[in-house]
Amino acid sequence: MNVIRTVRRLEPADARSGGVTVETAIVLPVLFAIMFAAVDCARLNMIRNSAQNAAYEGARNAIVPGGTAADAKNAARKVLSGVGVRNFTVTVSPSVISSTSTRVTVTITVPLKDNSWMASSAKTTRNLIRSCTMSIERTRRT
Repeated sequence: MNVIRTVRRLEPADARSGGVTVETAIVLPVLFAIMFAAVDCARLNMIRNSAQNAAYEGARNAIVPGGTAADAKNAARKVLSGVGVRNFTVTVSPSVISSTSTRVTVTITVPLKDNSWMASSAKTTRNLIRSCTMSIERTRRT
């Protein structure tokens, strides 16, 4: 029986044989950095919107008849704690809501260094501040 054998010539290695590995080693860290930055920006946007919503909810709880500054702070804390915001402060002005008060302002201050994954590595002292001012509701006496 005749067996035909094919003989391959050994060719020198291609000059670009390691190019894909080098390109991957350069591109992947950049790609991951962009992805982490995008996720962190989305998280900061969520925190910004949650802080605004917490200020609104706090003010809404304070303006109803019988509402207090403690009610406003508790409502704001509930919103911010629900999304995992850390080390925030809630300020209600006026601190004592009386029958002569006409407006209530709730201010939320969130430190970025405690709530951002990328900014936490930097020595930033920037804060995210959101506030909401509402007129107090009064009941009419008949």
